[in-house]
Amino acid sequence: MKFGVVVFPGSNCDRDMQDALQNDLGHEVIMLWHKDRDLSMFSTEDCIILPGGFSYGDYLRCGAIARFSPMMQSVIEFANKGGKVLGVCNGFQILCEAHLLPGALLRNSNQQFICKNVYLKGEGSDKALKIPIAHGEGRYHADDATLDQLEANGQVIYRYCDENGNVNEASNHNGASRNIAGIRNAAGNVFGMMPHPERACTAALGNIDGRIVLETLLMKQLVSA
Repeated sequence: MKFGVVVFPGSNCDRDMQDALQNDLGHEVIMLWHKDRDLSMFSTEDCIILPGGFSYGDYLRCGAIARFSPMMQSVIEFANKGGKVLGVCNGFQILCEAHLLPGALLRNSNQQFICKNVYLKGEGSDKALKIPIAHGEGRYHADDATLDQLEANGQVIYRYCDENGNVNEASNHNGASRNIAGIRNAAGNVFGMMPHPERACTAALGNIDGRIVLETLLMKQLVSA
């Protein structure tokens, strides 16, 4: 499986993602400049990643300008053909702005930037994974009808929880609707999450839970979707 990591002006997690995929997980990674359009080197079995950061300075709304970049037009076409796309943090915001995922990311409920380790767990799993977050606009929001549909279709992939795997208000650090930390689209080929798995992929940092996230989502669920 080959990965493309899009670099926008203001991206600051693109090299972290490259290092995690290439050096920790052993996959081929191609860096993609936001002004380019060519994705011909990728098949629908590969994956394009939109990394975290502050694309275009987060002017207007987070991800609102990046959504119109030349490369994103190709990414949208790639996703609509069944290609696999993952957005992390700012990448999640861009996917929502591009309407590849439903809902929106709003200002954190405490109106502050949050940067710390939190716990999340996948739907159907009792295992709590420790994954860093770093965002000011990470509060996932959608209307009740959309949220109900996401849950009914199994599109909620991760929820914030405590270290014991309990999903509760205390573990919902940004005020996200129904503790949602990550979702996928109905077709199962586009995924977005606010926590940063790429920052928890090496023992040198004292945490490899991020490997579980990337391996589960990209090498299993997205591949088989």
